[in-house]
Amino acid sequence: MAFSLLSRTSANSLRKVATPIGFRSLPVLRQYSSANTACEESEPNFLQCVEQFFDKAAGVSGVSSNTLAAIKRVDAILSVSFPVETDEGKEEIIRGYRAQHSHHRLPVKGGIRYADDVDMQEVEALASLMTYKCAVVDVPFGGAKGGVAIDPKKYTPAQLERITRRFTMELCQKNFIGPGIDVPAPDVGTGPREMSWIMDTYRQFNPSDVNSMGCVTGKPISQGGVRGRNEATGLGVYYGVREFMKFPEVQKKTGLSGKMEGTRVIIQGFGNVGYWAAKFFEADGAKIVGIAERDCAAYDENGLNIDKLLEYKQKNGTFRDYGCQIIEDPIKVMEMDCDVLIPAALERQIGLKNVKNIKAKIIGEAANGPITPGAHEALVESGKVVIPDLLLNAGGVCVSYFEWLKNLSHIRFGRMNKKWDELGKSQILKLVEENAGRKLTESERRNVIHGAEEHELVYSGLEDTMINACEETRATANELKTCYRTAAITNAIRKIATVQEGSGSLFTNRG
Repeated sequence: MAFSLLSRTSANSLRKVATPIGFRSLPVLRQYSSANTACEESEPNFLQCVEQFFDKAAGVSGVSSNTLAAIKRVDAILSVSFPVETDEGKEEIIRGYRAQHSHHRLPVKGGIRYADDVDMQEVEALASLMTYKCAVVDVPFGGAKGGVAIDPKKYTPAQLERITRRFTMELCQKNFIGPGIDVPAPDVGTGPREMSWIMDTYRQFNPSDVNSMGCVTGKPISQGGVRGRNEATGLGVYYGVREFMKFPEVQKKTGLSGKMEGTRVIIQGFGNVGYWAAKFFEADGAKIVGIAERDCAAYDENGLNIDKLLEYKQKNGTFRDYGCQIIEDPIKVMEMDCDVLIPAALERQIGLKNVKNIKAKIIGEAANGPITPGAHEALVESGKVVIPDLLLNAGGVCVSYFEWLKNLSHIRFGRMNKKWDELGKSQILKLVEENAGRKLTESERRNVIHGAEEHELVYSGLEDTMINACEETRATANELKTCYRTAAITNAIRKIATVQEGSGSLFTNRG
């Protein structure tokens, strides 16, 4: 087994010589012409995209250059490799990474993804985004991200468990995990099962840690998870788009009424985020006219039935022959006419190669980094509204924060106050009935006095968080007369700078 722990200095040096990753897209997207290939090669890689967006916001933030330099750099990176025995008795070397971008708040927070093209550059970029994302929505975490370079579909559950536990062991040994240090969560290719394995492994190394459940979030309910976490990111996407559609300046720019009823939505990606976003849009009256998946896309101008589409997909593994228009090239559905486009798949899906074909009035980034800097500028200049990822997909980390708080407090949300709230409502209702001269039916009474369950409190907390963050972003955009992405990152920079500058410079190089 070999490992390397990179300091700030070596991490920054590595960034300068890292080989740029190619234009990441859905696995089956078609090859483009030589002209499109030239466009791809002229664009920055993912980490450079994040840094360019940061630099633009930094220039208008009013924060000192020394503080900006401290905010931008990655604090620590862990790179590990370890052997795993295959079913054939052979050993395979697995590579894993964890980046901790900023320790201005602790613990740091960010998902662990399993994908065969994970590399150090990618986790650096994603960790940076997590720092800014947490700051934008006032979640008191620093940013982190991790990944294991495997395709999880090629491994059995038993093999995945061994890989997950071994990677967690490496994190434990290098002090890269813990309720007050670094708290992972699910990401691409991982879910509650993997998070449960991580928690169990951490407990083996820390048997006396009473807060061990808080070492990871996104766990099953039975293992200390919180109700509402599974749909949190998709719900946050819905809340964010809904709020921006209410802003008069957005209505003026897009020509939309501000009402969700009848709004035509196209979603790229039908995983956890895409599915739940579609569900909440549909429940509020929107028409989901198109959904793109890996091999093809489903389109119906009258609106797709999301649950029926999911049932068909789970049964058949594809949208093909579903009973609507099937578009063979899934990227093309993103270019069709709609009011709202939600890229909810991978990074860098809209670039110079296809930005001129985007017809949506509002583009809401449910995925991390789905739009390149050049494409972003083109969209904004053409009058379209781009709601940035670090704001729009922050629902996951918000509810992860709630789960972490639940684990540290060792009590389910609502357990102490639900019946007390119901008693207070009953007494008020009794007075109202006596003065109104009409008693409610038993069904009406239950609806009025109902005390909040855990998932309802989570939904309420997430909605309030997203409303406040959207309004803050809007206010800064209007103040600086800039786009919403620059405004959101500016807000993040200012909040982080306040913490860093307030801590002094004795142990930093900012003095």
